[in-house]
Amino acid sequence: MLTTLRIKNLALVADLTLELQPGYLAITGETGAGKSIIIGALNLVLGERADRTLIRSGSDSCSVEAVFDVSKLRAPLKSFLDENGLEPCEDNQLVVKRAFTSAGTNRQFINGSPTTLGILASLGEWLVDMHGPHDHQSLLHASRQLTILDAFGNLQSRREAFGELVRRRGTLEAEKASLIIDEKTYAQQLDLLRFQVNEITAAQLKPDEEEQVQQDYQRSNNAAKLLELSQAALGLLSEDESSLLTQAGLLGRTLQDLQRVDSGAKDLLAEHEQMVSVLRELQTDLSHYADKVDIDPARLQELEERLNTIHSLKRKYGASLAEVIEFGDQARHKLQQLEQRDVELSRINNELKKLDAELWKVGQDLSAQRRKVIPQLSKAVIKQLKDLGFAQSHFDVNITTASKESLISDTRTEKATSSRPSPPEAEREKRVTHFSSAGLDTIEFQFAPNVGEPARPLRAIASSGEMARVMLALKTVLAQVDEIPVLVFDEVDANVGGETANSVGEKMQQIAKQRQVLCITHLAPVAAHASAHYVVTKQVKEGRTISDITLLNKKDRITELARMLGGQSDAARKHAEALLQ
Repeated sequence: MLTTLRIKNLALVADLTLELQPGYLAITGETGAGKSIIIGALNLVLGERADRTLIRSGSDSCSVEAVFDVSKLRAPLKSFLDENGLEPCEDNQLVVKRAFTSAGTNRQFINGSPTTLGILASLGEWLVDMHGPHDHQSLLHASRQLTILDAFGNLQSRREAFGELVRRRGTLEAEKASLIIDEKTYAQQLDLLRFQVNEITAAQLKPDEEEQVQQDYQRSNNAAKLLELSQAALGLLSEDESSLLTQAGLLGRTLQDLQRVDSGAKDLLAEHEQMVSVLRELQTDLSHYADKVDIDPARLQELEERLNTIHSLKRKYGASLAEVIEFGDQARHKLQQLEQRDVELSRINNELKKLDAELWKVGQDLSAQRRKVIPQLSKAVIKQLKDLGFAQSHFDVNITTASKESLISDTRTEKATSSRPSPPEAEREKRVTHFSSAGLDTIEFQFAPNVGEPARPLRAIASSGEMARVMLALKTVLAQVDEIPVLVFDEVDANVGGETANSVGEKMQQIAKQRQVLCITHLAPVAAHASAHYVVTKQVKEGRTISDITLLNKKDRITELARMLGGQSDAARKHAEALLQ
């Protein structure tokens, strides 16, 4: 649900923070007070195009920030954030921000991470569904309608099974496409792969050898200098007349004399013996090190050639030896496939035939189940539409199922144009397929508001009032299965009055048991059903007009409903009290 909406310098709003409650929220106010600003702010934060003329006069930038509680969001939000390099939600709070300037700078953030407008819009489709004259209505898209139908009929598992078969088929088609090449290209690829495999195999690489070879090369390349330095160190330690060990001997004799005079100096002599022991260990290690230093030009050349080989392979096949080895394994596998091309093509074609048969069977079963569900959905929606003032309306779902011929073209064969004789397995079947992961069907929600009129696609309805009420009927039916947590209705009460207005309010209240509903309305019966009522007002402060929004208490709510009913007369107030009661 939407918990907080912050708007700064947008149209008539200077600085506004709106804390929202769950349930059905009514938003009312005088015409021109700025109710549409709420819709505009939500549109902006959900990825709609920014209009610089909306920036408040006297300001050079504006921003909108929305905070959503996503604890009950069914969409795969965590993986979406991870895949797009965005920060995770803290305490199930998703923070979305949009800011733009009069100079044209446009910035958007999700949980504090900068992002693109496209990613913001994709996220917005999971969060808010807006219904009004200028909205993005997910239910108008054929793909969304099909998803809703499947959700209503509990057909998701069948649809997912079909989609998995389509993905498997796509993998096989990709393998097949890589094998169906002309003979010249075929020969070139064989030559290239053989060269690559032989070059990598001949090198006998080990994933972790490069560092050791580099160290050995550096040591061998500097062998003369290393020998000179190690021998100089030995001289300073033990071989010169003034070496450390010679001086240590003199020091030891002096300490012995000191101990004979003062027995308390024995600890000093013990420390001296430890020091001499360490120096002798160093002498031994230095001698061994000097013995291992080998000035061998042949070894140096061998190590240099090995390094050159390693660097050459890395330039061609990967940034590390592990990547080079992996490249060689893949090339070897591809080479085996190409060398056995006819066998591989035969195997793939057989698997494709089996998959096509299974896809057709599963797809037909899914289509049959959808056709059973459609009358149930239509009947439920028509019932809701009658309550909303469409007593003689008709709602239906047009379904078209693709034929086998339109999905898979007639099979034909084409022999490889090789000079060598081709066995039957070399025949390569050309099969053009058009499977969608959603199944074999396309659907269209259709609606006829009046008797005698033909049903038309829902997207072709011109009246925003009709559109909003149809959407309301659909949302009421689909409240249990639709996954979008926030619904916003604008002009839902257009051309509505009397008992129908009361029904609209009841539908809002019913949907709000499953979703958060925001409704901008001019009708008191619609607003009276809300669990919380906000009023938008316009006032002048310091010579500037600003819009503000306030959550009403019960007393103020009666006053606002009375205004909507025509005034503050006793009759109007009593009517308002009766509506709330």
